[in-house]
Amino acid sequence: MNLPNALTYSHTLLSECVAPGDTVVDATVGNGHDTLFLANLVGKTGHVIGFDIQPAALKETQTQLTLTGLAPQVDLHAIGHEHVGDFLEATTQVAGAIFNLGYLPGGDKTLITKPTTTLAAVTTLLDHLPRGGRIILVVYSGHPGGPTERHAVVDFCQHLPQKRYQVLQYGFINQVHNPPFLLAIERR
Repeated sequence: MNLPNALTYSHTLLSECVAPGDTVVDATVGNGHDTLFLANLVGKTGHVIGFDIQPAALKETQTQLTLTGLAPQVDLHAIGHEHVGDFLEATTQVAGAIFNLGYLPGGDKTLITKPTTTLAAVTTLLDHLPRGGRIILVVYSGHPGGPTERHAVVDFCQHLPQKRYQVLQYGFINQVHNPPFLLAIERR
């Protein structure tokens, strides 16, 4: 058996903290794989809130949700994840959230996530995280702009108060071409 890569491990971490009926966020819908995974975890009584700025990504994801019968528990928004707070009530608890930082695989490589919008979304989500809730950031940094965002999110996570949050960094360190790594923020 091989060690799981960052994306596979992200699903393991989310499956440990998300249950049927929960509210979760897919901050970067992309090709919809995480959205469908989360929709299965929360079930028919849960709620997935997804964000992406690329209409083609949202359209493909909506098609997959419809084909799998998971569409009723998912709301997709054609807006950046920095607006997540506009879609959460003050008392809404978000059991889990996932970000895939970088660009849409197979999409326009000039459309990338940015440190300012990513950290704005993470900061908002921290206020909605219950004890045991997790925010997962899968960091892809092997593209123009990637190292800047990697540095910003790692620095942000290193400065979160340890009495309130635990932060895990997981990734392979002996691979070439900037392999993705994972940052998991868990509310204590």
